[in-house]
Amino acid sequence: MSFAPAISRRLSVAPMMDWTDRHCRFFHRILAPHAFLYTEMVHAQAVLHGDRAKLLGFDPEEKPLALQLGGSEPGALAQATRIAAELGYDEVNLNVGCPSDRVQAGRFGACLMREPMLVAACVAAMRAAVADTPAQVTVKCRLGVDEVEDYPSFRQFIDAIAATGCNVFAVHARKAWLQGLSPKENREIPPLRYDWVYRLKRERPDLTVLINGGIAGVDDALEHLQHVDGVMLGRVAYHDPYVLHRLDNALTGADDLPRTGLLRRLRAHVERQLAHGVALKHIVRHVLGLFHGQPGGRAFRQILSEGAHRPAADWSLVERALAATEGSGRMAGLRPGDTHA
Repeated sequence: MSFAPAISRRLSVAPMMDWTDRHCRFFHRILAPHAFLYTEMVHAQAVLHGDRAKLLGFDPEEKPLALQLGGSEPGALAQATRIAAELGYDEVNLNVGCPSDRVQAGRFGACLMREPMLVAACVAAMRAAVADTPAQVTVKCRLGVDEVEDYPSFRQFIDAIAATGCNVFAVHARKAWLQGLSPKENREIPPLRYDWVYRLKRERPDLTVLINGGIAGVDDALEHLQHVDGVMLGRVAYHDPYVLHRLDNALTGADDLPRTGLLRRLRAHVERQLAHGVALKHIVRHVLGLFHGQPGGRAFRQILSEGAHRPAADWSLVERALAATEGSGRMAGLRPGDTHA
């Protein structure tokens, strides 16, 4: 399988458990042709012993694409990284940022920020496993964990990993509390410290530094890009995916396209998947936010949410949902295209 000849990291969509599956990624690729996309996190042991077609399968249209791995065993991570490269992934990203109890119990995710030399050993093994391939090895991390509250400790962690030759870091600009906060609270309560990420880029200009966490829209993202190499959108790209389209266009100079036309580009994928026995609900759950804040958006979500689980549900349901938005736009006195662009 061929690799994309040139990869931009100016815009990427963060790996999000239960969300960034292959159907979500296919939709996001329609919205943002130039974005770098990530899978959900997959544990290295699942790659080695699980159903690879189910866990790692992707459509070539999704590329450029990264597999995010969880784990802390250099040997297993190296094997999983090699498998990903052979399947055609452009990047393998090591998760050093997830704070959930399940992840901690398995000794991976954010708790690894306490063990920079172990992370360095993992990254070195992963890089060695794909040294003869185009695939890159990168790291996604936090600013620190628990009582660690100083920039020098964060910088030392980055330097230890960078010493392996890894030069791409996606940084969620918060620390994580490993006890006492849920994963949701860890995305909201620890304060954002964008200045630490900016400072890292100033002090290590040789590194590619991506910023993640609390980025609410296009203007926020463009401001961050004055200081770092790329922005990684998380939940906003899922709950209000048209933001992803607008930002991709802002970075490339392309015109924004109507939401209706973009969604109709998903039809061929939907019909292929239905022919293979995939239920419509597994695909359209990822598009529910497309008309966020638009006339008819509520009706659009309601029609899809109530109908997609039915066994006979097909593309005609999506057209019904789109018709609800178009009717609401006319009632609001908007011209064709105004509601959806």
